[in-house]
Amino acid sequence: MVRVGGRVLAISNLDKVLWPEQGYTKGDLIAYYQAVAPSLLPYLKDRPVSLERYPDGVDRPGFFEKNAPPGLPRWVKTITLASDGPRARIRYILCNDTATLAYLANLAAITLHVWMSRAGSLDRPDFVLFDLDTGDGCTLGTLSTVALAVRDALRSRRLTGVVKTTGGSGLHVFVWTAGRDTYERAKRLTHDVALQVQTALPDLVTLERRVVKRPPGRVYLDWVQMGRGKTVVMPFTVRARDQAPVSMPLSWEQVEKWGRSRVRDTAAYFARWNIANVPGLLHRRGDPWRIRGTR
Repeated sequence: MVRVGGRVLAISNLDKVLWPEQGYTKGDLIAYYQAVAPSLLPYLKDRPVSLERYPDGVDRPGFFEKNAPPGLPRWVKTITLASDGPRARIRYILCNDTATLAYLANLAAITLHVWMSRAGSLDRPDFVLFDLDTGDGCTLGTLSTVALAVRDALRSRRLTGVVKTTGGSGLHVFVWTAGRDTYERAKRLTHDVALQVQTALPDLVTLERRVVKRPPGRVYLDWVQMGRGKTVVMPFTVRARDQAPVSMPLSWEQVEKWGRSRVRDTAAYFARWNIANVPGLLHRRGDPWRIRGTR
């Protein structure tokens, strides 16, 4: 039994290895999330969360869990919403404090996938998401070029975009909107910007949803990711991948430096930001998104 943020909760199996290649344990995961909690929690606050759990480690099958698990402490905040799935209603967890974050990490919930809108305004996202996925043979330089084109297309509309790694091989660009627009209007923006960028860079960008139809070496601009109930990982969230990578907020200056890079394994490159070093980097440099006053 430990006390976290004024709450008492049971923590178990801290030595359970979740990343066999690196030897990172569940205790390491809990420690990481507690270290970055002051920066992470504002991004998670009041957003319904779906858990991606790996109780046997990332080299074994995991599972998604939307409905709050049995035995949930009474102090964990939740919101119950109607569902189109097998359950008529889903009781989502709201990860609003350090104790809840520790509780979820103790469940081996490595990745927290959250809604783009918050309780109280679930029909209005407070940001617009541009999801840049790399195809086979796509280089870091190509990804950089496309991301900068998205930034410039947004600037032409007098909008400010910020960028982060997904924790996988791609990048996310966010535009914070303070809940001014509906999901429908946000999706229209993602479509219009994606079409503009694809028209400007036809040899680098594809809008083809079917993977087998996508030309190699291009970036897929996934403009349909906006929608009520769809989820995304927020900055500093851990991904259930080898090396325990973290979705890391970046400056545009960093992205500009990759313009000539021929690196093809972008996932391995982005794994340089992981649970071992991100707390130290955050302590020394702060959150690039907050520094620039974009939230």
